[in-house]
Amino acid sequence: MAKSGPAPTINDVARVAGVSKKTVSRVINRSPLLKQATREKVEKVIAELGYTPNPQARALALRRNFLLGLLHDNPNAQTVLNFQEGVLDAIRDTEFALVVRPVDRHSPAMLDDIRNFLEQQRLYGVLILPPISENDELAALCREMGCGYVRMGSAALDEAEQLVQSNDREMVEGVVDYLVEIGHTRIGLIEGPQGFRSAFERREGFLTAMTRHGLEMPDDALVQGNYRFSSGVEAANRLLDQNPHVTAIFASNDEMAAGAYHAARERGVDIPRDLSIVGFDDSPIAAHIWPPMTTVGWPIREMGKAAALKLVAPDTAEAKPSCFPARLVTRNSVAPPSKKI
Repeated sequence: MAKSGPAPTINDVARVAGVSKKTVSRVINRSPLLKQATREKVEKVIAELGYTPNPQARALALRRNFLLGLLHDNPNAQTVLNFQEGVLDAIRDTEFALVVRPVDRHSPAMLDDIRNFLEQQRLYGVLILPPISENDELAALCREMGCGYVRMGSAALDEAEQLVQSNDREMVEGVVDYLVEIGHTRIGLIEGPQGFRSAFERREGFLTAMTRHGLEMPDDALVQGNYRFSSGVEAANRLLDQNPHVTAIFASNDEMAAGAYHAARERGVDIPRDLSIVGFDDSPIAAHIWPPMTTVGWPIREMGKAAALKLVAPDTAEAKPSCFPARLVTRNSVAPPSKKI
């Protein structure tokens, strides 16, 4: 039963339980670092004393709110959503909340806008999605303001403590290896937009593998999109007009790959009999489109969870990894080539 008199403090809980104040804080924040016996002992004392944590007071002491910010300027809404779900997995049942902030990477005032946002919100830390995660000035701004940050990328952008990355280049090499293994030698590329490290890494992986297999990569078999469906339609039409002999297309994300499906069907091109198509992301559209799309699946939700834990519980095992390997998800959009070349 709660005792009368002054409200109990975290120091009272620590004293009665015979543990440190940090241990009590870990119990309150449901840290997985604690032994179950310690957790139960502290929770019993909290209940007996009637102690109620005061997030406002703790935020004032830390000069930070229990808020994580998610900064993005990414045209792929599914990537943002999947990452956000991972963050929410990490902070569920804690005092932390998530604030999502879209920004404009093309604006000359972007850094000033983010500075004002950080000052106003007094964030505990920020999670930064590509392509703005590739901006070293933004990372320097976070360090200057004493705001913890974690960057997501397709390559090593920072120290492991501030990074979750995928192995895009390696995986796209694997896509080309897979296509070549089943007989494709004329493979087109719909690459992503300039300014995205992911687009660069995927392009380099594609070209490296083509060169390794001794395959030609004519200029007319490489076209650019902007990671959106409509650009995939346009890019695929341009590619097939310029190089009608391609038997397979790799698109740098699923949205553009779905656009390539649309362009192929308008031309009466059968997938995969006449044209194999591979995407990247393993977004829901890949499994729902017909035939289901072969694609590269990267663990975006797991990356989001690890990124958040690097900020709120950096000592946990789930917060340690910085590299999250992708995998090839084979479905029915790929078959050996049937065209006679």
